[in-house]
Amino acid sequence: MLSVQNVSISFKSNKHYNTVVNNISFELGNQQILGIVGESGSGKSVTSLAILGLLSKNANVEGNILFNDVDLTKISEKEFQKIRGNQISMIFQEPMSSLNPSLTCGYQVSEIILQHKKISKTAAKKQVIELFNKVKLPRAAAIYNQYPHQISGGQKQRVMIAMAIACKPQILIADEPTTALDVTVQKEIIELLKELQQETKMSIIFITHDLSLVSEIANTVLVMYKGEIVEQGLVEQVFKKPINNYTRALINSKPNLNERLKKLPTVKDFMENNVHHEVYTTKERAEFHQKIYAKKPLLELKNLATYFNAENSFFFKNDSLVKAVDEVSFQLFEGETLGLVGESGCGKTTLGRTILQLEKATKGTIFYNEKDVTHLSKSELKSFRKEVQIIFQDPFSSLNPRIPVGQAIMEPMKVHGIFNSFEERKNYVFEILERVGLTPEHFYRYPHEFSGGQRQRIGIARTIALKPKLIICDESVSALDVSVQAQVLNLLNELKQDFGFTYIFISHDLAVVKYMSDQLVVMNKGKIEEIGDADAIYKAPKTAYAQKLIDAIPKGI
Repeated sequence: MLSVQNVSISFKSNKHYNTVVNNISFELGNQQILGIVGESGSGKSVTSLAILGLLSKNANVEGNILFNDVDLTKISEKEFQKIRGNQISMIFQEPMSSLNPSLTCGYQVSEIILQHKKISKTAAKKQVIELFNKVKLPRAAAIYNQYPHQISGGQKQRVMIAMAIACKPQILIADEPTTALDVTVQKEIIELLKELQQETKMSIIFITHDLSLVSEIANTVLVMYKGEIVEQGLVEQVFKKPINNYTRALINSKPNLNERLKKLPTVKDFMENNVHHEVYTTKERAEFHQKIYAKKPLLELKNLATYFNAENSFFFKNDSLVKAVDEVSFQLFEGETLGLVGESGCGKTTLGRTILQLEKATKGTIFYNEKDVTHLSKSELKSFRKEVQIIFQDPFSSLNPRIPVGQAIMEPMKVHGIFNSFEERKNYVFEILERVGLTPEHFYRYPHEFSGGQRQRIGIARTIALKPKLIICDESVSALDVSVQAQVLNLLNELKQDFGFTYIFISHDLAVVKYMSDQLVVMNKGKIEEIGDADAIYKAPKTAYAQKLIDAIPKGI
């Protein structure tokens, strides 16, 4: 159905062509699901955009892309408009930025149907509601009239899928469609795509950086690295007998659910044949726990609750209470990592923000070093915030794009009076940058000049510059490639050993949380569903909800 033959893609910049995809060839058969795997910058998304003719004007495509014997590299934009969205469709990674916030969800999907089919608006609306039911959206008729901001991330992704399959395409390209979603929603989307593929007999190209996710959906897989295909074949064959070191790296960079390694192997380790398989034994873990749990808790929450009034609109008042955090109690000890898991909307982030005093607790108490911090004066709050820091999910939006990263790291140091002179602070920042795997020359660069993984390291550097005691990591690795994620997790563990940090590690990725955590808190609808040793909960969860989260983790083959 689709044949990509010797395709190279380059982009012109300053009279030079920079090649990003180098001489790749692959085929997509009828009713086949092909997985394309690789890290950011490997050329996956660029290849899919070339198939759809969506590359920028400065792009140069060599080779042939044949779709039903038509060469897509030779046709005009007008001819492409008949194919795009109609015969070949695409689901993008970020549904929020792909949907128009000023138009209702139903209108955006019906627009596509009306463009490609000669039917009335009433018939198009009926088709959209049928599509919404098909992609298992609750209250399909109500969501037709809702705006994107009024529905959840998983629901927005379903609207995108409905839009993509509206014209019954022959090929659906899904570009990282589940990256930012909870494991349970991710599992639902994967199953939905498989069902739709069987029902509509379409072929799917599924693009991701997660190999174990591909094993859940694809028949065949190709692995891309630095713009080239390094391996391709049947999923079972690639998983069980990977030939290339890079493929081995992608399979093994994710934390293993059955054993806890002291250090996760990274892509670099595999490429340089420098992999050390050192296991953190149960005995070592028990000895560490005995040592930290003998002391008094660093942080203690007693019946903590954070309630919000539901949003009032211009037309009507809404007096209903949203119980974001409801009667939460636990203890956190110095040197411990407490994992906090649950689906979106369960209250994880609000709990983190309440501990930081960024949200006001409705009731209950927070003891930090045996002192109640819910009613602090301004000066007390300032010293508390120096000791309790946060690493945000999106490092780019938490950095000021107008100032160099060195200055961004130094600013809070100046506020909290760490060192007396600019020179002392600057030298200390140089040390910290090297500690997080960057170099002193990065001090003078701006945020847009760094990759996602590097920006996350800068976020970590800014946090540890204040020498805090407790760090809240809020989804701080969820948007990173598996190998960059491995580097950042290794770094957090090293820093914990060197500086004696205590972490609250918030994530929806249970595999990562289990690897990092000593104690695990499972949250659901604002309440603690289950609390205990991370390994014990994973082996034998006491609640059906925790079991559901564990079952949803992609396990690989």
